[in-house]
Amino acid sequence: EATVDLAERRRIRSAIRELQRQELERDEETLASKRFRPERSSHRQDNKENWPQSRHLEEEQQAALAALSEQLEAITSVEELTKLLRAAGEYEERKLIRAAIRKLRAEEIEAATLAGNVQ
Repeated sequence: EATVDLAERRRIRSAIRELQRQELERDEETLASKRFRPERSSHRQDNKENWPQSRHLEEEQQAALAALSEQLEAITSVEELTKLLRAAGEYEERKLIRAAIRKLRAEEIEAATLAGNVQ
């Protein structure tokens, strides 16, 4: 910590610089190996193994959404759609129901505007 000899101080500083340089080189090598390392995770393998099952589930979900869309076309009450919206669990279902509500409200506004123009 406290040395009077200048030559010893130089050696200590040079040893510290060398250690810092080596540490930087190790960090750079680690970063380079991580950056260019091919993905070895099992996630890709899981997706490959589960692909037929996930595709089947996706097809089922699309069919359910199509049936819901047809059901929503038959509903003409915003209150009924709001009840369905509150009961819906999936994002895609809620999305379809909100779109149906917007459509009904737009039709109501258009009908009111036409009624106002006629009067």
